[in-house]
Amino acid sequence: MARMSASSGVPNYASTATDIPARMDRLPWARWHWLVVISLGITWILDGLEVTIVGAIAGVLGEKSTLHLSGSQIGFAGSAYLIGAVVGALFFSYLTDRLGRKNLFMVTLLVYLGGTVLTAFSWNFWTFIIFRFITGTGIGGEYSAINSAIDELIPARVRGHVDLAINGSWWVGTAVGSALTLLLLDPNIIPHSLGWRLCFGLGAALGFGVLLIRRIIPESPRWLMTHGRMDEANRIVAEIESTVKQETGLQKLPEPEGTITVEQRPPVGFITVAKVLFGEYPTRSILGAMLLGTQAFLYNAIFFTYGLVLTTFYHVPTGSIGLYILPFAVGNFFGPLLLGRLFDTLGRRVMISSTYILSGVLLIITGWMFDQGMLNAVTQTICWSVIFFFASAGASSAYLTVSEVFPLEIRAMAIAFFYALGTGAGGALAPWLFGVLIQKSAFSVFMGDLLGAGLMILGGLTAVFFAVDAERKSLEAVARPLSAVKAAGRLVQTGTRPVMAE
Repeated sequence: MARMSASSGVPNYASTATDIPARMDRLPWARWHWLVVISLGITWILDGLEVTIVGAIAGVLGEKSTLHLSGSQIGFAGSAYLIGAVVGALFFSYLTDRLGRKNLFMVTLLVYLGGTVLTAFSWNFWTFIIFRFITGTGIGGEYSAINSAIDELIPARVRGHVDLAINGSWWVGTAVGSALTLLLLDPNIIPHSLGWRLCFGLGAALGFGVLLIRRIIPESPRWLMTHGRMDEANRIVAEIESTVKQETGLQKLPEPEGTITVEQRPPVGFITVAKVLFGEYPTRSILGAMLLGTQAFLYNAIFFTYGLVLTTFYHVPTGSIGLYILPFAVGNFFGPLLLGRLFDTLGRRVMISSTYILSGVLLIITGWMFDQGMLNAVTQTICWSVIFFFASAGASSAYLTVSEVFPLEIRAMAIAFFYALGTGAGGALAPWLFGVLIQKSAFSVFMGDLLGAGLMILGGLTAVFFAVDAERKSLEAVARPLSAVKAAGRLVQTGTRPVMAE
């Protein structure tokens, strides 16, 4: 049977038993893992930075000294970014599953950087729209490539809370973006004609720094394993093991437990993806759609109209909105960070359902208090911060769920599909709907809150019945790779025991 050398690039089509997943999962935590988390997880910080900057400079872009955009044109720019993110997620996810995690998380970051730099040099409405779309495609592509790589490189026992913390770092970008705009959009320091361009330029500078770090992150050994490049996968794992031993001071690593037999298969197409998602894993697909769709509705409804509620009902000056966003961002960041470990101990089912349902219940209470006139700008912000402390952990777990419960060969495309579905179906309508309700009355806003809360509770109930108990389990035990060789019936040996496919 033909084998492949590390340098030949020729796939090995033989069936091979390997312990690569077990070797990766048994590694003790080391500085190498922090390098992976920081260099790949920066994606969400960049996205949060982008969204916050555009929201903060909306008023500035309407000035004659800048691009002189109308309100509808500024809104359209936000839509162009979201549409680009959906397109990028779907397009680059296909390439990620075909060409590798590393290839694509480098390419998508370059696309993001190119779009951001170009945005800083926009000279009219249409160039701004086009460059925002390009930036969005890069960020959308990052979602699938990065989530896939992180889950495949992080040990199973800590995958849950590491993934949640990384997804929650979106709000670090929000906080940084708020701070940047307070400085760069102060006309007493920098004129608006230059300040808005510097906002995008500094975001690009951060991305360039990350690009340099990412070069040393290896390809996912799990991806290589299922694409016939076993020698290369073993070499990379051996290098990681050597680095971890050196960093931890261990003479010997724990013994890996169990093997999995895989064989090369033809590249996966969209028809195969559809068959796997809806034929082999229908309940997991329902779960992914519900979790991502409901959280997207809630977040886009509240966050995109956050300032509008404060200015309309509490008469907060527009220049002070950033001061109210900061505690909101803090609550959203610390939710996944502090609750994340419970997703690996109490388990996915308990924590996903409880964070969704609790945030929904708290939103109902807050909406009623708002309608009764019991809140002011400060107490409203406190209530929102508490709600989204739990909702942020739930939303982050939605991304964790769709990245770990489907086979490795379609992981990136599964992430992209459910992200696109959630953003398109759940997220696109919400800001417009809540904008209309805010213009009507406080009671109308309460009705919108009830809708958002009901959807979150529905998402939590879906998790009660359909959530996958993936805590502390190998990815291959959660979802058998399509390239795994089946043993008797539908059983495949992985880890220390046979695991039944759904």
